[in-house]
Amino acid sequence: MAIIGEIIKRVIDVNGLINKDSTPWEAQKQVLLDLLDVAKNTAFGRNYNFSEILADPDVVKQFQRTVPIFDYDKLQAAWWHYLHEGHQNVTWPGGQRYFAMSSGTTSNSKAIPVTDDMLNSIKKAGIQQILSLKNFDLPSDFFEKDIMMLGSSTKLVEHNGFLEGEISGISAANLPVWFRRFYKPGKKIADSKDWDERLHKIVRAAKKWDIGSMTGIPSWSEILIKEIIHQNKADTIHDIWPNLQVYSTGGVAFGPYRKSFEKLFAKPMIYIDTYLASEGYLATQKRPDTDSMALITNNGIFFEFVPFTSDNMDEEGCVKQHAPTLTIQDVEEDVEYVLLISTVAGAWRYMIGDTVVVTDKERAEIIISGRTKHFLNVVGEQLSVHQMNQAIQKLQKQFGLEIREFTVASIRRSEHYINKWYLGADQAYPVSMEITEAFDAALQENNKNYTVARRQTLDGIEVEIIPITHFHQWSERYKKLGGQTKIPRVMNAEDFKAFEAFIREL
Repeated sequence: MAIIGEIIKRVIDVNGLINKDSTPWEAQKQVLLDLLDVAKNTAFGRNYNFSEILADPDVVKQFQRTVPIFDYDKLQAAWWHYLHEGHQNVTWPGGQRYFAMSSGTTSNSKAIPVTDDMLNSIKKAGIQQILSLKNFDLPSDFFEKDIMMLGSSTKLVEHNGFLEGEISGISAANLPVWFRRFYKPGKKIADSKDWDERLHKIVRAAKKWDIGSMTGIPSWSEILIKEIIHQNKADTIHDIWPNLQVYSTGGVAFGPYRKSFEKLFAKPMIYIDTYLASEGYLATQKRPDTDSMALITNNGIFFEFVPFTSDNMDEEGCVKQHAPTLTIQDVEEDVEYVLLISTVAGAWRYMIGDTVVVTDKERAEIIISGRTKHFLNVVGEQLSVHQMNQAIQKLQKQFGLEIREFTVASIRRSEHYINKWYLGADQAYPVSMEITEAFDAALQENNKNYTVARRQTLDGIEVEIIPITHFHQWSERYKKLGGQTKIPRVMNAEDFKAFEAFIREL
C-alpha cells in the first residue's frame, strides 16, 4: 500500500469535509475589505481615500465610484513606473522583488509587479487545487508521484535590482520546500533559459521520473510529449510514464487539442483546467463533471465583471470608465463579461484583458471565452475566441481534422472585406469549398451578429490549413518558444500581413 499517499489522500478528504467555504459573495466582500484596509496608507490608497471608502455603508459601490478602471498602460504610467525607480508603498505596502514579464495582447510588453503577498496567494491557490483532487477519485499512490510543471525558465533575470521572468518561472522558483521532492524537471533543468535546451534535457531525463500529473500550455506540452515518445521509440507517453493520470492545462482552451492529445495516451486521462495569469492565480477546475473553473474568491483577488458589449468598450479594446460593473452577486449566467481584478499585488480595478462567461453563479464557475483584443469585430462580426473554438471543434469532427492553432484577420479585398483564417495541423491540407462553407456555417450558427455581417458587410471567408510547425517557427522568430507563449488568435491587418509574408517564406 502507498502509505504516504494514503495519508495525503486522507488529509485532503478531511480538509474537504471540514473546510466549508463561505459563499462566493461573502468571501468577495471580505477580500475587498482586507485589500482596502491593508493598502489604505499606500500612495494609491491615500490618493483614492481608501479610509473613507471603508467607512461608507456600501463599501463596494463607493469603491467602484471612487477608483477608476485601469488597464496595464494606465496603471503603469500613473503608478507602477515608480516601483521600477525603487519607490515603496506605491499601490501595495512594501517594496518590490519580482516583475512578471508578459507579451500579452493588451500591451506590447508588460512588467507586472509580483509581491510576496501575491506569491503566497498563488501557493494557497495551488493548495486549493490539490484539495479539490478529492473530487476526482484518484488512487492513493497518485499522491506519491512526480509532477511535471512545464513552465518558463526559473532562471530569473536581474534588472535594476529586481528579478524578472514569466509568472510560471517566478512561481516555480518559489516553490515550498516540501513540494520540491515532487517537482519535475527540477531546478537545474528549469533554470535553462533556452526552450530547445530545456526540452532536450527533459527528454533525456524523462525515463528516470515517475510522473503522475503534468501541467503546461497545451501546444508546448504536446511538443514535449511527442519528443519523449519519439526519442524513446515508444508508442505512447504511458510507455515512459505509466502512472500519468492527470493533465492540467491553462492559458488557452483545451478543446481543440484534446483529439491530438488522446493519441499520445494509452490510458484515460483526467483533464483539469486552471487559470494562472501573470497577475495571479484566478481560478481552477474543482469537479470532474464540468469544463468550467471556479473563481478563487477567498484568496486576495476581488473580481468585477463588465458586460462585453460595444457600448462598454472603446476603439482600443479597453473598458470605458463609466461602463456598468457587476460583482459575482450580480452577474448572469451565459453572458460574456470583461474581467476586472483588484489584487494583493497592487492592481486596482485592473482590466486583465480576458473575457469570461459565468456558467454557474452559485459556484462562481466560469470559462475563459477570449481576449478583449482577440475579438474580431472589424465589420460587425463580433466573434469571440470561444465561438471560434466551437466552430473549429465542429469542423474537426465533421472532416476528421486536427486543428491545434489558428489565427484570423479581417482584411480588405478591393472594395470588400473578408475574414482570412490560417489553421495549424500536422501538415498542410488542401481546403475544399465544402470545408470553407462548413466552417462559415458553423461560425454563423454560433453568432447571430456574424450572420448579419455575412449578409451585409463581410464578403466571405478564406481558409488555409498549414503545418502547425509554421506557427511554432513564427513564435520563435517574433516572440519566443515555450513557457506561457501563446499564438494570437486575432491579428490586426498590419500584423497579419507580416505573418502571411513569413508563412510564404517557409
